[in-house]
Amino acid sequence: RRYDETNDGMFYSQPRFVTHIDDKAIAALTRYYSEAFPPSGQQDVAILDMCSSWISHFPEGYTAGRVCGLGMNEEELQRNPALTEYAVKDLNANPLLPYEADTFDVIVNAVSVDYLNKPLQVFQEMQRCLKPGGLAAMSFSNRCFPTKAVSIWTSTGDMDHVFIVGSYFHYAGGFEEPRCLDISPKPGLFGRTDPMYVVFARKLA
Repeated sequence: RRYDETNDGMFYSQPRFVTHIDDKAIAALTRYYSEAFPPSGQQDVAILDMCSSWISHFPEGYTAGRVCGLGMNEEELQRNPALTEYAVKDLNANPLLPYEADTFDVIVNAVSVDYLNKPLQVFQEMQRCLKPGGLAAMSFSNRCFPTKAVSIWTSTGDMDHVFIVGSYFHYAGGFEEPRCLDISPKPGLFGRTDPMYVVFARKLA
C-alpha cells in the first residue's frame, strides 16, 4: 500500500516539467542507455519508455523505428522529443500494456518502478510485449514522491530496492536471471550526487 491511495490521475493531472534526479545521475543513465540500446537509426527497432514524461534521458540524437512513451500526463508526453508515439495510461488502475506481444526490443522505466502498485502484473506484461531476447531495464535512485511510492520502497534502502526489483523479474517469470549495475556518478571531493542503479533482465529466447 501507499500513504496516498487517492486517484493517481488526479495527482499527475498537472504537468511537471522538472527532472527527478540530478544532472550527474541523468548523465550516468544516458551513458547506460548508450551502451545497452541497439545502434541508433535502425528502423526495425522498437523501444518502450514506460512511465514516461517530457524527457527520456536517451542519448542525444538517438532514433529508432518506433519509440513509444507510456505515461500519465499527455502534455508532458507531447513535449518529449524522443518519442515517435505515446499513450496515456494509469498502470496502477490497469496494468495491461496496450501493445501486441513480441513488439519491443527494449523496455525502460526511469525512476518510476517504485510507484507501481501491481508490479508483478506489469512485469508479466513487459515480458509479453518484449521480443524474445529483448531487454527490460529498470533504473532508480533514492528520490521519489514518498506519498505515492509503495510502502515496501519507502521503508527500505537502496540495496533492498535492488532485491525488490530483482524479485519482480524473478516472480513474473519468463526472464533470464536479473542483474544489477551501480551506475552512481562519483560525487567529487566536495559534492554529492544522487545514487543511480539499474536492474535489468532479458526475456527468455
